[in-house]
Amino acid sequence: MDHVSHPSALQVFLCHSSGDKAAVRKLHDDILTLGFNPWLDELRLLPGQDWKVEIKKAIRKTDVVIVCLSNKSVTKSGFVQAEIKYALDVADEQPEGTIFIIPLRLEECKVPDRLSQWQWVDYYKENGRDQLQRALRTRAATLEFRED
Repeated sequence: MDHVSHPSALQVFLCHSSGDKAAVRKLHDDILTLGFNPWLDELRLLPGQDWKVEIKKAIRKTDVVIVCLSNKSVTKSGFVQAEIKYALDVADEQPEGTIFIIPLRLEECKVPDRLSQWQWVDYYKENGRDQLQRALRTRAATLEFRED
């Protein structure tokens, strides 16, 4: 699917491990189809940009961070852990009760303790896409986005 953003739509940052890239590409396309504006590094970063700086900027500007979890990502060291930590720091600045962090399990896996306070969505289950859509619509409504 071609990357066609919806500029006035809810901004959704996809935090993920590189090992989950195929599943996250599908998630990106699903979110785009739902009318939201997903941010995926391989589609947004330009050659020559400092990717660490750009990712932090994107997290700071986003409306929602979806943390994609799998058996690969929860045990992997590296930048994905730094992304999660930064997203949690930004989440601490949000008003109480705000849907900002959405842990999303791509497969059966343990949710890390630092993300366990938020209700997660099992995207791999039959109703996972519907649950995610409800959460994103709820967040959009709190920000007074129009839905087409």
